[in-house]
Amino acid sequence: MESALEEIEFLALSSNRVEVLRLLAERRHTRTELAEATGASQATLGRILGDFEERSWIRREDGEYVATATGRLVADGFTDLQEILEIEGTLRDIVDYLPTHAMDFDLRRLSDATITVPSATRPNAPLGRLLGILREADTVRAFSHTFNEQTLGVVREQVVGDDQRFKGVFGRTAIDALADESELRRQLEALLDADEAEIRVREEGVPIAVMVADETVYVLLRDENGVLRASVDTADDAVRSWAEDSLDHYWRTATPLESETLSD
Repeated sequence: MESALEEIEFLALSSNRVEVLRLLAERRHTRTELAEATGASQATLGRILGDFEERSWIRREDGEYVATATGRLVADGFTDLQEILEIEGTLRDIVDYLPTHAMDFDLRRLSDATITVPSATRPNAPLGRLLGILREADTVRAFSHTFNEQTLGVVREQVVGDDQRFKGVFGRTAIDALADESELRRQLEALLDADEAEIRVREEGVPIAVMVADETVYVLLRDENGVLRASVDTADDAVRSWAEDSLDHYWRTATPLESETLSD
């Protein structure tokens, strides 16, 4: 009997093997149908089907082939492994910046996420993508350790213009940094005075930077020095549920921010 690693290698070394097993795990196929679906020659298919039958992964019935229960198990497991490795490859360059300690969802939910990283020609690409999303959103909810000038400016413009509803909770340091600069303080006060804005401050801080713009969850990723390294955005339901639950937690443990309570 082959070892598990040898069986994985057996499948992985041939895309035709992987595809044939996947097809037969879905439904019955004739040999001709398999050839049309995979483009494999009859000789290649003969070897593949023979190898699979030896392993009891498939059986032949009335001129058709179909996966057995263990064949379906192998097909499903190999598909899961492929998906895991594909998402790992997508996240590999940013994994060091992901706040996984606070991300209570399966990382596979990020398989369709858009990852934006700075480049030599677009050093502010992650923030630029966020600002573009914010300008189009009807509702924005946020929990973050930062509230930078550009983001504040867009949110204030949209909310004061009655084009957006905003709800956010920020760490004390983020609010104090805005209050320390007169122009940014005026923008923050204008936002606080708007009917469509609610802001709270959390004295314990907020460990991550997340915004939910309508249905899209947007996460800004920074390194240990606070340098923006990437952004991740997705409309995945599970990620949005996590973001909404996290916002509820931070909101409950924060206090309302009023203009008169801003530090001098």
